[in-house]
Amino acid sequence: MKLDALRGIGPRTREALGRLGIDSVESLLLHLPMRYEDRTRVRPLGDIAPGDSARFCVRIDDSRVGFGGRRSLLLRASDASGSVGLRLFHFRREQQERLRVGSWWLCWGEVRESRWGLECVHPQMQAVAGPETLPPLGDTLTPVYPSTAGLPQSRWQKLLDAALPRAAELFPELLPAAVAPPLAAAAALAQVHRPPASAPEVLEHARDRLAFEELLAQRLAVRRSRAKLQTRSAPRCPEDAASAAALEAAFGFALTGAQRRVIGEIRADLARPQPMLRLVQGDVGCGKTAVAAAAAAQVTAAGLQVALMAPTEILARQHAATLAQWFAPLGVSVALLVGGDGAAARRAALQAAASGEAAVVVGTQALFQEQVEFAALGLVIVDEQHRFGVGQRLALRDKRSGADGAAHQLIMTATPIPRTLAQTLYTDLDISPIDELPPGRSPVETVALPQSRRAKVIERLHVVCAQGRQAYWVCPALAESEHATAAEDIAALLREQLPELPSALLHGQLPAADKRALIDDFRGGALSILVATTVIEVGLDVPAASIIIIDEAERLGLAQLHQLRGRVGRGREQSYCVLLYKPPLSATAQSRLDALCTLHDGFALAEKDLELRGPGELLGTAQSGEQRLRFESALLDGRLLGAVEQAADVMLAEPAAPVPALIRRWLGERAEYASV
Repeated sequence: MKLDALRGIGPRTREALGRLGIDSVESLLLHLPMRYEDRTRVRPLGDIAPGDSARFCVRIDDSRVGFGGRRSLLLRASDASGSVGLRLFHFRREQQERLRVGSWWLCWGEVRESRWGLECVHPQMQAVAGPETLPPLGDTLTPVYPSTAGLPQSRWQKLLDAALPRAAELFPELLPAAVAPPLAAAAALAQVHRPPASAPEVLEHARDRLAFEELLAQRLAVRRSRAKLQTRSAPRCPEDAASAAALEAAFGFALTGAQRRVIGEIRADLARPQPMLRLVQGDVGCGKTAVAAAAAAQVTAAGLQVALMAPTEILARQHAATLAQWFAPLGVSVALLVGGDGAAARRAALQAAASGEAAVVVGTQALFQEQVEFAALGLVIVDEQHRFGVGQRLALRDKRSGADGAAHQLIMTATPIPRTLAQTLYTDLDISPIDELPPGRSPVETVALPQSRRAKVIERLHVVCAQGRQAYWVCPALAESEHATAAEDIAALLREQLPELPSALLHGQLPAADKRALIDDFRGGALSILVATTVIEVGLDVPAASIIIIDEAERLGLAQLHQLRGRVGRGREQSYCVLLYKPPLSATAQSRLDALCTLHDGFALAEKDLELRGPGELLGTAQSGEQRLRFESALLDGRLLGAVEQAADVMLAEPAAPVPALIRRWLGERAEYASV
């Protein structure tokens, strides 16, 4: 139903709603509150603690205009249990006259501690005759919605008041009686938007009801997608013992047991005539590239091509160099296709892919552009899959010629995925964990220090780098900022204080040729210290680098910090990670740094990250095409997953079940990915 069906929605409101992805009454009803306020009761001042948001009724005892730094109206007010200061920075003369001494006001706002006791800045205020004659306060909690400019919370209340009467019409029951919870979807929506204050369990049940339906839609979408994919043909690539043996000899190291297990699963997939769709997840440094190379060797031995897509040019170049070295004894050619190369190199790579001369083509997003053609694409490998949208991955898979044909897919990530997320978001994938690190790898010793210790860190850096070791120094920003330590400033500081140690600055704005030269210098040992932005998060493998300092570590997420720490610990030397932070730390930031200092297993850190941030942020699902859950908290405990799986079985077995309608309700435009 169009938004125009609701009275009072003009062009400006439609534009503001559009910025939030709301373009219909249905999507408005699915725009859920982020929290609730209890305005149904008046609390005595004596019961209100600093930090509380509360409704209170007070008498004005004093009123004056203050000019301490900024003009404001300062009120002193009280009830029978205590007093509070009320401060208004924006006020009119008539408003000041109404707020006279002796008048009573019903207020709502956040109360905080000040030098003069409790204070509330810009409370919402309503004149009343006294505490005995208060207006009706209602019996439902007040929702607070995620918003944007032009949509104050009062406007959201009116919008939902207009939309909620349409809920029964727009959200008919789609679940079969055999699996439907007792509460209907429309009733659950009404309770989520207007929950009774006296019965908190009503809100919990309503959220569970809607979370169940959303998880079910998600599960149905991925299961339908997987079933449809399995109806398409894929080239059979039987195992080739000779190429496998030659490749393993070229590695120069022994595979771990976990690598051999995962390679065996992939080889069995590739030998079948249905498309492989497998996710390989493992910790930083577990050897995913060798697993990908084994899959590529099996496909190229069958006379087909392999495309490997990486999220950054640095990582793409590293993959291309590594694979070219490993595949040289097999006579398999590797081409590189990245945006930073010149026109001549690009034309040569395009020609090599289209003619089949290049058996393996490595690149970035450039690989899925229309002008990129393959002679016989058999396998698509996507590294760090959460950095790409679903549409990008599918565009590359479908470059295989033939109306019904599909290339095999191997997806890799160094961000281990918590079990509950994998069960819900990746049921279309077969998952292979690499849960073993190569022998000789010792955990990176990690310590968190305040920035006041930076001088001591530099002294220590001087000692260890003078002994021939190498170090990274990572900063959250490139240039000077009031909020973040700048990489440019750190680079200048190190040049000044450690002039005898060669250092350089690497960041994303450098020309591609300059980046390559710096990385080659660091890898070759010409540089002792590489100062960088988070551009080095993936793709830099320098075994001699054994120290990484991460400045303002509290600004980064746990998964990103773990990825950055993974730049060291790749050689035989004991490696160290120093997390410099700017105090005071928030509780969440403190938890992140504590977790990184005590945990080294990526799967354990992923569970902690899920607890701290939620699935959407952890997986980067803001990207186009990725599936984002409105009820992400439903994944944290997994309570609903068993019932969701049973309901999916029932609906998929019933031809008349409204599966497409349910998927469209919750996925909207993303429903197209359920039919690929």
